[in-house]
Amino acid sequence: MRRIATPLATGTLLLAMGCGTGAVTGSSTGPSSATAENGPSQPVSHTVPPKVEPTQGPRPTKPTGDADGPRKVRWLKATPAKDRRSLRVVWWSGVEPCNVLDRVTVKETSKKVTVTLWEGPSSKVKNAVCIEIAIQKVTTVKLKKPLGGRKIVDGAKR
Repeated sequence: MRRIATPLATGTLLLAMGCGTGAVTGSSTGPSSATAENGPSQPVSHTVPPKVEPTQGPRPTKPTGDADGPRKVRWLKATPAKDRRSLRVVWWSGVEPCNVLDRVTVKETSKKVTVTLWEGPSSKVKNAVCIEIAIQKVTTVKLKKPLGGRKIVDGAKR
């Protein structure tokens, strides 16, 4: 997998594209015959790409089971659902297919629930090029028993 960090280059390209004034009419020394015959040239409009707003909250993600060499990834928070039978786990990740959630392992004991996220590049896409930006993702994990008073532990911190 190749990864290219291009935020500066992408931003520069978008800025250059957004600053264009449209098609060039006439020559550098004066108006063209079409402009002279048809009167003053009209301003050329151009389309400005819409502003992309960040998503409101983490991107919902499901395990794919197809990552090459998955590694443990730390999560930010794990919030129990109202029925306390599942957890909503939030973490920082990269863009797909360079960073896919392979699997989530859950180890439950009487005192704690250990949740481990496993990520890696997708094995389905070869020679992918991904920009290096952080994306917040979320997945839901079902528990065998209600959480109760058990502590939630990040399995990647060990």
